[in-house]
Amino acid sequence: MSSTVTVNGQIIGQAHYATRAVLERLLAESGTTFHQCVALNATAENGGTTERAALVARMTGTLRIDRATADTVLTELTSAGLLEEAPGDDSRLVFTEAGRERQTDIRTGSAAISARLYAGLPADELAAAGRVLTAVTARANAELADAA
Repeated sequence: MSSTVTVNGQIIGQAHYATRAVLERLLAESGTTFHQCVALNATAENGGTTERAALVARMTGTLRIDRATADTVLTELTSAGLLEEAPGDDSRLVFTEAGRERQTDIRTGSAAISARLYAGLPADELAAAGRVLTAVTARANAELADAA
């Protein structure tokens, strides 16, 4: 007997929190918080350097945190020696060697987690889920923007 699962916020939330819990175990090994991981990944996506203001905007927008919390995360990363101000340009943050290594280790571990969790799921179903979740995210973001 097969059962149909209706995709809704509860199902999506359960998947998010379960996978995040697995990721959090990996992050704990390196002493990295989830918010710090997001900042390191965003910096890596920009080639290892990023505008501080753009990074704060990305963190507040995607993580739904306030500016003060985002600023605290960046202070933690610079205090830990993972990010530093670009020479001669305090509006930009750049990876230190330790920061680049940490982010690479996290990305490698995260890829292994994803490979295990998504193993054996049909590619067409994963593609459809990706399209649906992208559309739901866009709609939720639009509602939040309208409310602001």
